[in-house]
Amino acid sequence: MASKRRGTSVDRIKTGSFERRLSLTRAGLFAGSRMAGHMATNWFSSKDKREARHKAMLSSQAQFLVDELGKLKGSVVKIGQVMALYGEHFLPDEVTEALHTLEDQTTSLGWASIEKELKAELGPSRLGELEVDPEPLGAASLGQVHRAKRKSDGLELVLKIQYPGVANAVDSDLNAVAQLLKIARLVSFGPEFKDWLEEVREMMHREVDYRLEARTTERFRQMLKEDPRFIVPRVLEEYSSARVIASTYEHGHSVSSEAVAQLSVERRSELGRAALELFFRELFEWGEIQTDPNFGNYRIRLAGEQGEDKAYDRIVLLDFGAVQKYSDEFLQPVIHMIRASYEGDLEQVIEGGVQLRFMSNDWPEDVLRRFGEVCMSVLEPLSRDRSQWPDYATNEQGQYRWKQSDLPSRVARQAARSAINRYFRVPPKEFVFLNRKLIGVYTFIAVLKAEFNGEDLLRRYLYGKDA
Repeated sequence: MASKRRGTSVDRIKTGSFERRLSLTRAGLFAGSRMAGHMATNWFSSKDKREARHKAMLSSQAQFLVDELGKLKGSVVKIGQVMALYGEHFLPDEVTEALHTLEDQTTSLGWASIEKELKAELGPSRLGELEVDPEPLGAASLGQVHRAKRKSDGLELVLKIQYPGVANAVDSDLNAVAQLLKIARLVSFGPEFKDWLEEVREMMHREVDYRLEARTTERFRQMLKEDPRFIVPRVLEEYSSARVIASTYEHGHSVSSEAVAQLSVERRSELGRAALELFFRELFEWGEIQTDPNFGNYRIRLAGEQGEDKAYDRIVLLDFGAVQKYSDEFLQPVIHMIRASYEGDLEQVIEGGVQLRFMSNDWPEDVLRRFGEVCMSVLEPLSRDRSQWPDYATNEQGQYRWKQSDLPSRVARQAARSAINRYFRVPPKEFVFLNRKLIGVYTFIAVLKAEFNGEDLLRRYLYGKDA
């Protein structure tokens, strides 16, 4: 959720399929006519000028459409964000670059509309048990959050309220966005794109299923209740519904706050290790992963603060709407690749990539090997062979410096120098979201400026606690 802001709000959100389709169709037709005019005038230019002008036009088109999507709020914005993540494998670069700028709108829905929704969902009597702050704590594409207090005992709550009509608009919104991209001539409708649209549809329906999110939140709370390093809010079913999730308010600092930055490197490193180990538990033990590593979904509660245990700084985990369950059929090749990377077995890394269907045995041998090497380099902070670590990535004690290592940029450059892009095929959606999570965990640790080696944690989950 976006940070709390006072000011701009609207009385209603366009969720009627007709008015939303009309807005998107108008935008698409305008963009389509622009593209047609551009192609007609560009025909007489030289090849180099044609390519440069076409790229500029694509960028302009994409940014125009992103601006139009942003005005509508609701699932349209979320659909655009998902396209930015997964669409990079088959949409023009100019389109994905523009989509990456599509952020959650900070404009909130006015209190009168929110109060009406709460009364409809909870009933006047149940809602009357709470004092709800009319000013939202945060506003996003699908809903907004308000703090509340239970009158009987002063318990502090958070109410996550879905915007009215959003759930019913998912299918029409998705179809309208797809049609917009087609009219604007930004995408061709092949089988690959249609399959991807259905995957997005499934994800969107899961995102607006608040009862599912409430159950998932409680399941994670139970799985982590014995681990003092983590806090998961408790869901209060009596104030929850299909469109509202009520949970305990859990205070904490943002990951990038000054209070966290001022911690000793030892304390920041322990928080980093906790985040890495949580990812390993999700992957190796539960087969269930929170795939939205947005920093807004985390808080840091400092040891000894407000009566807290002085032994642990703790990570507060928020928002379980993007949890993905993985089958053994998918996880086993992934774990196989991780183990092979750790053991330095390039052939088995390639074999895992082939099993996951984003590498192929009919690729040239040198491309396969380069791709395998890129995959292996991702595990650099967890490697037992530290001879390849850059000098600037280690401290005087030989520990890995996650921030200074600049690993994501180095991996990207390594991939760009190879011929991978000419052969790379669209990976399974599960792999896309798993990769997103891994990058998110690495970034989380880097922002903490943690310094530690992750090899012992990985060994424990690869080979057992006695390894």
